[in-house]
Amino acid sequence: MDSAQNMQRLKAPLFWIGAVTVAWVSLCTLYRLINGLRVWILGNGNLISPSKLGKWAVVTGATDGIGKAYAEELARRGFDIVLISRTQEKLAEVSGAIESKYNVKTKTISADFGSTDIYSKIESGLVGLEVGVLVNNVGVSYTYPEFFLNIPNLDQFINNMININITSVCQMSRLVLPRMVERSKGVILNIASASGMYPVPLLTLYSSSKARQRVHLATRLHCRPHIGSNSKKDDVPGFSNDGGSLYPPRSAFVDYFSRGLDAEYKNKGIIIQSVLPFYVTTKLSKIKRASLDIPTPERYVAAQLSTVGLQSQTSGYLPHAIMGWVTTALLPARLFKKYLMSMGLSQRARYLKKQKQG
Repeated sequence: MDSAQNMQRLKAPLFWIGAVTVAWVSLCTLYRLINGLRVWILGNGNLISPSKLGKWAVVTGATDGIGKAYAEELARRGFDIVLISRTQEKLAEVSGAIESKYNVKTKTISADFGSTDIYSKIESGLVGLEVGVLVNNVGVSYTYPEFFLNIPNLDQFINNMININITSVCQMSRLVLPRMVERSKGVILNIASASGMYPVPLLTLYSSSKARQRVHLATRLHCRPHIGSNSKKDDVPGFSNDGGSLYPPRSAFVDYFSRGLDAEYKNKGIIIQSVLPFYVTTKLSKIKRASLDIPTPERYVAAQLSTVGLQSQTSGYLPHAIMGWVTTALLPARLFKKYLMSMGLSQRARYLKKQKQG
């Protein structure tokens, strides 16, 4: 009798604990579904326009890949474009093509983001412009996976990584944000990377300086030799992302910086978004064939701009959001880190063997 009574006493609280748990999980799932529908199906594509934000858009790393795609898409929407990159010849080429195709004004500023003395020049170039959108895209990474102490010219490499991947975001935001606050409108997009939710052995400085979000099972995405407009092949063992890499580089720092800044200035009418893509096809990354989960830069940018104002941190593209969820929710961190280390060692060995063979 006592045993039966005890069981009855237990059943009531267990029932309610179970009911509350099921209700909570159901509500969370429903919220995610509704939010997903709002972000990925309905979108917010009409927000990014000169009439709502300001006449000019500024894009760093604007001459290739994702950076160039942002410049072209923003020009298509009617923005005049400020293109900032290291190589003046490429700037002139992209500038001419945009002006001819979209009938907008462009302005070019040649600047090497590996240096820290460029910002007065950039500031002078932006004087008098009503900047509605800033796209912080330029960055740098490794040429191949390598142990930290074995990186050639390590001191210079560290400086380049920090100056290009982190300092550029802070300084460009410093230059543009005050005028946005005065006008109570503006958007800053900090293009990060999906490479750093987990530590990436042999790309340690890159993954910690560059990206906080989801890893796509692949250090391979960062190891293709690539020299762009902010790296010189002879002196810096890294590749610049002048908008051409499949992972525009950004950082754990930049991700938190973006979301913190968004919270600070949201009530002043400013949107600051951390953008974290996976694979994107580009000429310089040598990925030529697009697929459902590997979009072209143009397709990616068009999708990403529809998320502005809806998410402070975004993968920018629905298949990438799904991959991010799978990577972070289903894969054990310890196992995944071992996998990345193994992959990095394999890629490092192949690269060094190829270099030795000439």
